[in-house]
Amino acid sequence: MTTLFERIGGEDAVDAAVDIFYEKVLADDRISSFFENLDMVAQANKQKKFLTMAFGGPNDYTGKDMRAGHAHLGLNEEHFNAVVENLAATLTQLGVADSDIGEVAKIANSVKDDVLNR
Repeated sequence: MTTLFERIGGEDAVDAAVDIFYEKVLADDRISSFFENLDMVAQANKQKKFLTMAFGGPNDYTGKDMRAGHAHLGLNEEHFNAVVENLAATLTQLGVADSDIGEVAKIANSVKDDVLNR
């Protein structure tokens, strides 16, 4: 069985998706303030490694777990939903199948409580 990582197009697709995703995030007033004063190149590289691992590709992610990485941010449901919406819109823009976008949403929801520190 192919992994989600393979179905969406592998490393090139994840790289493109993360770049488009952060353009959308930085333009989204609901969440853009969380990314002020961040090194966005480093952030994008970390996100690419995380999504590659989360989607079943090679695991080169060495960052914090979801709870530790987000606990200090004070995120709420609206913030979480904005991220998922921007990710789904990015994948739609890239022509990813609805069923695979649904799988991405399931993965996101599986870490929701950790991201929201609850």
